[in-house]
Amino acid sequence: MQRLSIVNRLSNVKTDLYGRPRVGLALSGGGARGLAHIGVLKVLEREGIPVDCLAGTSMGGVIAAAYATGMNPAEIESEALVTTRWRNLASLADLSMPRQGLFRGNRLLAYFERHFGQRTFADLDLPLALVAVDLNTGQEIILREGPVALAVRATVALPGLLAPVEVDGRRLADGGLLNNLPADVARQIDAEVVIAVDVSPKRGEIWLNHIRWAPKGVAGTLQVLSESVGIMMSAIDEQKLRHATPEVLIRPAIPAGVSAVAGYNRTDELISAGERAAEATLPCIRAQMHPRWHWPARGRTRRTWFRSPPRPGFPGAANTRCRRAERVRSPAGRRPPAGC
Repeated sequence: MQRLSIVNRLSNVKTDLYGRPRVGLALSGGGARGLAHIGVLKVLEREGIPVDCLAGTSMGGVIAAAYATGMNPAEIESEALVTTRWRNLASLADLSMPRQGLFRGNRLLAYFERHFGQRTFADLDLPLALVAVDLNTGQEIILREGPVALAVRATVALPGLLAPVEVDGRRLADGGLLNNLPADVARQIDAEVVIAVDVSPKRGEIWLNHIRWAPKGVAGTLQVLSESVGIMMSAIDEQKLRHATPEVLIRPAIPAGVSAVAGYNRTDELISAGERAAEATLPCIRAQMHPRWHWPARGRTRRTWFRSPPRPGFPGAANTRCRRAERVRSPAGRRPPAGC
């Protein structure tokens, strides 16, 4: 397996030498819609934008874990194109009604174990945090230790669809129930500049349009479940963003008809949507790499120095000025540059 590019492998060294901010990538949940994350990673890799740490929820957690283990975007894309074929997807389904979920999730865990092996979080190339929810206490759980495969299985365990996972006596389910866009989690693992990618459906969007593979009664149940969860996650995302604003927010234009479950056969389109969205925000991302006041996650104010200021006409210079105009605000009141 190829490792991450030299740009990312040496990112911590560059942080020390050049004083650039530590970049964290936060990837949201969204089922099939989350395949757009791959397109974002492709653009960041191509443009030499370093990623120092990752936080992910649900499908965002799957993609983040793959990247943190050393897979490059091209490898993740190839794997996604193979896995999302109908026969391969069907092979991961293990019906379990009427137990804790429509699917047991044992085959899915075996799939993750084949790809992540016995790696623990300590073995990863990049720091990673995955979000889950403890169904016993209702608390958000940040997974940062133990087997990666089991943690990924936990973060995708959407209640009603996949059975929860037992980890250290806790029943863990999909982190999207409480934190679908973990920008604040990326900040907790010392990201100074957070690039957040939101693929979740907005209010009024229907997650599941036509589920031809499921019996009529089951399809109706999934429809109601997914629409309800979608409304809840959308509301939570809006609230979270008001209190944990990322420096850059990327929202790919997901093709119509793609939902949490439906749309895996449109992987190419989804990856392209992620690429287009990331390319559009490159000026915003580059602006964050220029001299400015910076407030770290711990709330202390310090000056972050860089080698040179943005050149006149350099893409993102206008965004840098916008960022400077906001430096008198408190850390909690930060907003990304206009247009981001």
